[in-house]
Amino acid sequence: QWYQRRVRGKSKESGTQIEVMSTKDVYMFPIMASGMLFGIYIIVKYLSAEHLNLVIASYFFIIGTWALSFIIRPVLGVIPGSSLLIDEEPYHMKFNKGSLVYFECKFDLLYVVSLVLSALFGVWYIVKKHWLANNVFGLAFSINGIEMISLGSVKNGCILLSLLFFYDIFWVFGTEVMVMVAKNLDAPIKVLFPMDFLDKGIFGSNFAMLGLGDIVLPGVFIALLLRYDASKGEGSQFYFWVSFMSYVLGMGMTIGVLTIFNAAQPALLYLVPTCVGIPLVTSLIKGDFSSVIAYDEEQQETPAVVEETECKKTE
Repeated sequence: QWYQRRVRGKSKESGTQIEVMSTKDVYMFPIMASGMLFGIYIIVKYLSAEHLNLVIASYFFIIGTWALSFIIRPVLGVIPGSSLLIDEEPYHMKFNKGSLVYFECKFDLLYVVSLVLSALFGVWYIVKKHWLANNVFGLAFSINGIEMISLGSVKNGCILLSLLFFYDIFWVFGTEVMVMVAKNLDAPIKVLFPMDFLDKGIFGSNFAMLGLGDIVLPGVFIALLLRYDASKGEGSQFYFWVSFMSYVLGMGMTIGVLTIFNAAQPALLYLVPTCVGIPLVTSLIKGDFSSVIAYDEEQQETPAVVEETECKKTE
């Protein structure tokens, strides 16, 4: 299982560095996010949107191409004949000065093909700014974000999402900041849904939008519960499915209220009670609450790291 192939700070399967949030990070996150959001708001409000969006489009072309290539590569890997592009000894690019390494990258020809296809897709995004291209980049960022971020423990996840519950309510209902940034920042930081899809199809222009934070932040909590399931060694994904279906329920509530009132809604107002509340209540009913709330990835992963070290010493 993926959990068993994962060591502290790094995924063995992809080689991606995993950022584990500490309790201090959890408490600081809403403050840092608020500062960044307000800073972007000031820029959008008082500077030329045209020049700002040009800079942002160039930036997201680069990181979007990179993020999408990591998603495309596994897909290309299942195509017959793709094994010819996978080298046992990959190319190694390294930029260093003495022992100080500034940049290091290992890749094979399959990754190069993935990067080229992603770059072509990025050109389509820059030229057309089509909502489908925006969504593909946005979902690529979301998948990479969920893989690269760990909340560390269920307690951290509950605290973070509870704080962001109030964060989202304040910035959406209490100010114009969140809505203005979302509407005026032309970048794949949101997923777009054409409300006039039935009339105009993929050429619709009246969009509802969902911020990537409303995907990634509940997503990392759901992924954490999946790893909790795996840590029990029972082959069950019970709490993952409970939390995943809770997310679907919360999103359905968000869309329903948005449709009825035709006004911007803070998605975390509905997602946090469902994604956090329902799994915790379920664990209470099943008698697993103390086990779930005490789950800490650092404590779970330490034995694996020690065991691997001992094996190396034995060899």
